[in-house]
Amino acid sequence: MKQYKVGVVGATGMVGQRFITLLENHPWFELTVLAASARSAGKPYAEAVGNRWMMATPMPERVKTMVVMDAAKVEEVAAKVDFVFCAVNMKKDEIKALEEAYAKAECPVVSNNSAHRMTPDVPMVVPELNAEHIAVIDAQRKRLGTKRGFVAVKSNCSLQSYVPALHPLRAYGITKCLVCTYQAISGAGKTFATMPEILDNVIPYIGGEEEKSEQEPLKLWGTLENGVIVPATTPSITAQCLRVPVSDGHMGAVFVSFEKKPDKETILKAWQSFHGPAQDLNLPSAPKQFLHYFEENDRPQPKLDRMLENGMAVSIGRLREDTQYDYKFVCLSHNTLRGAAGGAVLLGELLAAKGYFD
Repeated sequence: MKQYKVGVVGATGMVGQRFITLLENHPWFELTVLAASARSAGKPYAEAVGNRWMMATPMPERVKTMVVMDAAKVEEVAAKVDFVFCAVNMKKDEIKALEEAYAKAECPVVSNNSAHRMTPDVPMVVPELNAEHIAVIDAQRKRLGTKRGFVAVKSNCSLQSYVPALHPLRAYGITKCLVCTYQAISGAGKTFATMPEILDNVIPYIGGEEEKSEQEPLKLWGTLENGVIVPATTPSITAQCLRVPVSDGHMGAVFVSFEKKPDKETILKAWQSFHGPAQDLNLPSAPKQFLHYFEENDRPQPKLDRMLENGMAVSIGRLREDTQYDYKFVCLSHNTLRGAAGGAVLLGELLAAKGYFD
């Protein structure tokens, strides 16, 4: 595989930091540019971040002295890289404009942001589930008037726990689904030190999260028609999202009904045997086994299971029949690895393997 020069736009925030740790020894991607807001620009990265380094591992030595570029100086950043990962903290319309500006500068963008997720010709991809959606990039390039440039996004972090578990069961006609998510504070870019109000507490509201949790799966399961992704119309999904005092790891409690109710063994077999293009292409960040089922009644747990396969696998447990729905189960994914930066790096690997950066 050829090497690509990569930039991280929004490099000082929590997800930007996670990108940096994931790219440290990446076999395909060489981190050459760090970009952030004008107030960080011109400073060595270690100085720009100061005491806000939030990763468990130390800041990589080579990035400490890298001078941060101004993310708004699109042409300057684009000239130094083959593509960028984007994780900026700005208003939605500002993010949209910035990402399109990079694309129009012929610099592909792999985004962690939500701004473009529902743009019809922007692929929102979980590489195991809907890799075929990247073909919409051809239509997007026509719209933008670009040869190389485009925007591709990953889905919301909370989806990564329950949608992969539902995906292989779609063969049995999922009719409806109820999900309650219990989401870690790192999903808000926080640590226990910066979010004291979460200690001994649960906050029953995360702005915009329930809408995303109900609508984004339908785009993931949509079809590519006439240069746009047309979202699926079923199943109907209702979601409730809670912020809980956990550092990393989003859990989902899922209730699901089917047209043709499979037996429990069939479901377990479907999870066990499931794999997608990420595994088939042997992408560097892909988990070997995407979905793991735990037989123990008290698993999965964030503290024990979030780092399964470097935080890129999804854990499932407690599958049983339900009185209102056909089945219920719980699931877990690491929200800043599989759910954010890791999912975006994996999408970058898929795009590289398919030649979209060439």
